[in-house]
Amino acid sequence: MHFLILSVICSVLVSVLLKLAPRRGIDIAQAVTWNYLAASVLSLLLLRPSLQSLRDGHAPWPALLGLALALPGIFLVLARAVREAGIVRSDVAQRLSLLLSLGAAFVLFGEHANGWKLAGLGLGLLAIVGVSARSGGRGAGTASSWRWLLAVWAGFALIDILLKQVALAGTPATAALLASFAIAFVLMLAWQLLRHYRGRQRLQARNLGFGLLLGAINFGNILFYVRAHQALPHSPATIFAGMNIGVVCLGALVGVLVFGEKTSAWNRVGLGLAVVAIALIARSAQG
Repeated sequence: MHFLILSVICSVLVSVLLKLAPRRGIDIAQAVTWNYLAASVLSLLLLRPSLQSLRDGHAPWPALLGLALALPGIFLVLARAVREAGIVRSDVAQRLSLLLSLGAAFVLFGEHANGWKLAGLGLGLLAIVGVSARSGGRGAGTASSWRWLLAVWAGFALIDILLKQVALAGTPATAALLASFAIAFVLMLAWQLLRHYRGRQRLQARNLGFGLLLGAINFGNILFYVRAHQALPHSPATIFAGMNIGVVCLGALVGVLVFGEKTSAWNRVGLGLAVVAIALIARSAQG
């Protein structure tokens, strides 16, 4: 279970870094760019994916290109959500994106809808309403924070749907991630060079260092999650529930205790419903 714990910690640390970035004068766009350089190199060295499937004429390049655009896009959205709404609510919104993914699985991929899944879906939708409600008091977030939370919710669901399309095409997840990371880096680097030469935002070493650290931790989240599944190959539902509930709970603790984020009664109800919804959906995987 130590791999699962490390994956949860890395996931929350990503949100912590995004929370700290504005305070340190970090340009998020540059940091996200270098994050994908680190993720690409680490994927190549540690996951060692076979690239043969990418040379296949049936490789799902539209979905891979979609991932290359969606991944950095949702990273930027998540950074804004963390700044506007805080870590607590942003991490819950991120994890509840599985609700839209589940709905897409029913509609697009023909997945069977059993009672556990439908119950989890219903509670999860109520959780989104509670989490999106604006908190009162200082540090509670801006009036527009709910828009960024919904964007996080929808964006991570889009990524999951694209990954499902890649998987259905028979492309290994490790190869798909490497291709998406590499393309995302090239696209983001082109944007940063354009910003640099137009004088909008100069390239700075501190953004490079911060981005490489962000990428290493972001990749650690992926690596340890993969290792957790490998260590417990017959317990995918346990890993799924442990990861999502772990991130929701640890994110809440860090947000409230470390950063002093304020939560309303509705937010706390939403947090509790999110945990129950994730547990129900995980239960559905056990039959």
